Amino acid sequence: MKIAIVGAGIVGVTTAYELASDGHEVTVFEQRSAAAEEASFATAGLLAPHLLSPWALPGFGQPLRLMGAQATLRVAGGLTRANWSWLRRWRSTARSNSAPAAAVERLAQYSQARLQAIASQHELDFEASDGRLVLLRTEEDRARLQPALQVLRDSGVALREIDADAARQIEPGLSPEAPLAGAIHLPDARAGNCRLFAQLLRQGIQGAGVQFVFNTRVDRVGTSPTGVVLQGETDLRRFDAVVLCAGMASATLLPALGLGLPMAAVYGYSVSAPLRESTHAPRASVVDAGQQISITRLGQRVRIAGGAELAGADAEHHTPTLQRLYRTLNDWFPGGAQLSSNLQIWRGARTMLPDGAPVVGASGVPGLWLNTGHGAGGWALACGSARALADLIAQREPEVSLDGLGMRRF
Repeated sequence: MKIAIVGAGIVGVTTAYELASDGHEVTVFEQRSAAAEEASFATAGLLAPHLLSPWALPGFGQPLRLMGAQATLRVAGGLTRANWSWLRRWRSTARSNSAPAAAVERLAQYSQARLQAIASQHELDFEASDGRLVLLRTEEDRARLQPALQVLRDSGVALREIDADAARQIEPGLSPEAPLAGAIHLPDARAGNCRLFAQLLRQGIQGAGVQFVFNTRVDRVGTSPTGVVLQGETDLRRFDAVVLCAGMASATLLPALGLGLPMAAVYGYSVSAPLRESTHAPRASVVDAGQQISITRLGQRVRIAGGAELAGADAEHHTPTLQRLYRTLNDWFPGGAQLSSNLQIWRGARTMLPDGAPVVGASGVPGLWLNTGHGAGGWALACGSARALADLIAQREPEVSLDGLGMRRF
């Protein structure tokens, strides 16, 4: 088949890889000048398990608060009607405990196995690390995580609830002065550089059944016949199938087809800093459960990621959020990273649906497929959702169940 993919983030690149592996002729259209330049650019780097990652799913982790010094979601510039509707649905999902947690974690585990197979087959070095600690400042942090821990246990994920001394043995760089009630140890968790993986994979498949067309925006998707219309063109470029992997751009293309997804762009931040002293830095990754901030070792850098805001794409960096990232790093790993120079500060959108889960599968419109809305889990879910979608297009039963992740739930 001749297949068009809209979007060259981590989801688009992995989808192109899997479709090309099945023998399809794939063209990827991307409005930026390179792969993984938007939401995949400087992610937290966390892979499975996914449910204990910041902003994984509504109802898992920190409560949603909009006001005061302890606000977990910042609203800048006023709420639009669409964002207000999204917020109400996110809160409703959290209260009713109706997020498809088991389905998402199942996909994350499958995705990690698929990523490891791809990396091994093609010898991709993407600054991976093994193991994770979820740090608990208080017993209240532990109590909030119990629903997520139960889902993980039911899914067969290896985890241990440990005390502060055991946590510091696993991560010796943790400050002995930081108050620590305990931790959750996830020995099989992984982390890695999302953008680096996407670029290495893109380089490997460029020309091998896949063509990347950068600096090109898709203005319209056609369904009868199937194809895409590019910005500045009037004629439809025909394909046998089109796959939308473009985050918020996917949401703007769907209404003209009589479809819609209640997506919101929830912006987060990351700071990547050069390693200063290895013994004072994390060996792998940690998550501050109360602050919903992650600290991850990526090669010779440390990346701190967190924050959440509903605001425009052009909004200025929020200084208090960045200060909270620096403060959290210094709480746990003082002296581990060089914060005075050579910092990479990034603000990027997580394209989120109100239940936190992606849409993977048929759109209901012939020839149009969806692999979008991965929210905070784009990196953690990409390889698995790409393989599953390729199987669906080939009319094969995917190795992982996608129940609860289809379009019909909206």
